[in-house]
Amino acid sequence: MRAPTTRRDETVVDVIHGVTVADPYRWLEDQESPEVADWVSAQKAVTDAHLGAIPQRDELRDRLAAVWDHPKVGVPWHRADTWLQMRNTGVQEQPVLWTADAPDAEGRVLLDPTELSEDGTVSLADVALSPDGRLLAYGTSDGGSDWITWHVRDVATGMDLPDEVRWAKFASAAWLPDSSGFFYGAYDPPEAGTEMAATNTHHQLRLHRLGDDGPDPVVHRRDDEPEWGFSPAVTEDGRWLVVTVWQGTEPRTRLHLAALDGDPATPDIRPWLDDFDGEYTVVGSDGDTLFVRTDAGAPSGRLLAVDAHDPTQPTEVLAERAEALVAVRWVAGRFVVVRVVDAVHELAVHDRDGARITVVDLPDLGSVGSITGRSDDTAVHLSLSSFTSVASVHRLDLSAGPPALREVTPSPAGVPDAVTERVMVESTDGAVVPMFVIHRTNTIGPGPTILYGYGGFGIPLTPEFRLWWTAWLERGGTIAVGCFRGGAEYGRAWHDAGRLDQKHHTFDDALACASWLVEEGWTTPPQLAITGGSNGGLTAAASMIRAPEAFGACVPEVGVLDLLRFHRFTIGWGWTSDYGDPDDPDDFPRILGMSPLHTLTEGTCYPPTLITTADRDDRVVPAHSFKFTAAMQRAQGCDNPVLARIDTRAGHGAGTPTSKVIDARADVLAFLVHHLGDPADHPGAVSGSDDGRPTIRHAKG
Repeated sequence: MRAPTTRRDETVVDVIHGVTVADPYRWLEDQESPEVADWVSAQKAVTDAHLGAIPQRDELRDRLAAVWDHPKVGVPWHRADTWLQMRNTGVQEQPVLWTADAPDAEGRVLLDPTELSEDGTVSLADVALSPDGRLLAYGTSDGGSDWITWHVRDVATGMDLPDEVRWAKFASAAWLPDSSGFFYGAYDPPEAGTEMAATNTHHQLRLHRLGDDGPDPVVHRRDDEPEWGFSPAVTEDGRWLVVTVWQGTEPRTRLHLAALDGDPATPDIRPWLDDFDGEYTVVGSDGDTLFVRTDAGAPSGRLLAVDAHDPTQPTEVLAERAEALVAVRWVAGRFVVVRVVDAVHELAVHDRDGARITVVDLPDLGSVGSITGRSDDTAVHLSLSSFTSVASVHRLDLSAGPPALREVTPSPAGVPDAVTERVMVESTDGAVVPMFVIHRTNTIGPGPTILYGYGGFGIPLTPEFRLWWTAWLERGGTIAVGCFRGGAEYGRAWHDAGRLDQKHHTFDDALACASWLVEEGWTTPPQLAITGGSNGGLTAAASMIRAPEAFGACVPEVGVLDLLRFHRFTIGWGWTSDYGDPDDPDDFPRILGMSPLHTLTEGTCYPPTLITTADRDDRVVPAHSFKFTAAMQRAQGCDNPVLARIDTRAGHGAGTPTSKVIDARADVLAFLVHHLGDPADHPGAVSGSDDGRPTIRHAKG
């Protein structure tokens, strides 16, 4: 089937800073339109027909279902004597929240999200346990939306209280010290029909008292700063309300502070660390001293001890090092510290004054996941994973002697015979970019290869196990993960080197990594795909458009693809921190020159492309993918397909039911197998054992 022809409205033309810009597919922004619904149906029919004709599709789905079917557990955490842990027995549609009286006890189910909807699309988006451990505030997301509705459950009985708090977004709940209510972040209710696209501004900090059914009082807002958002936290001792003030995805924050010694509905919230000169995060407290991780004056990060009453004379506890400081936990009078060393985590323990006690031995080329522990605990729990091993839960004992790391939840078998190599790739301007190459030990190149990257918003890519890559690696395929500029693998400087007027470095790095993979014999351009999600979708699409001959396939997922209108929907305005502001005449030419929607050239032969999105994505609204699909289908100068995979009752990714995730990953893999060549048919592909499963031999890279 050929791609359907999309109607063009030639009357939609903008003049932006004197430049005429046509937007003939703007009508696709209206998701409530019957015409858009018909367009979606037509696109889905073509995509389903193409994917349905791929012989390996069902095989890949079955293999992924088998790969997914093993127990998964999160890191346990607690308040008072109540311990919580997320668990999934295998292919449950959503992780289930369990409670126990000890971190290693069996416990019982406290909340099963699959009981909240018939199709499993209502997910558990956030939870906050009251200080006394008796009550759970839990936020639910409907169909993957960023909107959260808060509920309260009695831990002992498993029954919900009548409380329901709607229109919360972009902030967790922070309980009052006496467990009588919680602070949360929210917006005014949007107009009916605009919930999934309306711009989100004028965030508010509110207080919900248990049992109140009237409007919750607003305890903090700034009408003169419509782009400010507020994230609350209460220190463990209950003395201080810390409000992190953020502005979109700007890599700087402010900290406001209030003593919780009066009416919590009218706290005296005052500016505390308010210079907006870096990112500030409170990681613990000791009486009137708050410990703050920041990159202000230290692009790679440092730790300060700051007086709650006088923040003007902080004490430096951990000085800046070349390696980025990404996490700190204050437990048992010690700091558990994570730094990034050439895109791999280092775990260390320091004393109260900052002196290093020990560096904890970790698996080579691994990452530390979430770390839990309270100031009066004697240990922390954390997860460890790599590209070739599933995340497992460990306990780090801090009570006596050198801190000892012990695995408490064994990791299931990882990728058979898989190894990871970290290489350094020289980019176009001489910058050195880390890249990980993951493959089977007997893989023979060149062969089918997936290049994955992100490169934005100060988010580092460190080793992480992705279940869907297993099926690709088992077939003999290769995965490459590039740490492009725009992330934070080397702290704030690496982020700054890939945003605003330096954003082109992200795409330069992606193309440099693609060239390296070819030059070093791992793959050839027809066998190489570039993929990524969200900002990574922009990276994939923009890189492919710059050099379509460099790739055999492209999969931009839930991508930011219309860079002239991203700021007009939901929280998109916040992304000007990385992309710039299309309404700024100085930013506009650069943004226009990198926007995938606006840089397609008609008649160019682009590689086979699968564009993925979801109907309830209110982070990167589907219009980005809809308009890009229509424009690329028109521009395509050869027979290579341009397809849109549009999911329903799903959002930007978080909370998607397991069955939907498996279906989506199987479709992406089938598309890549078909257009790059099946790694299983490639010379050197790994054969299976007698029972049909690959022979397993562990190897650390």
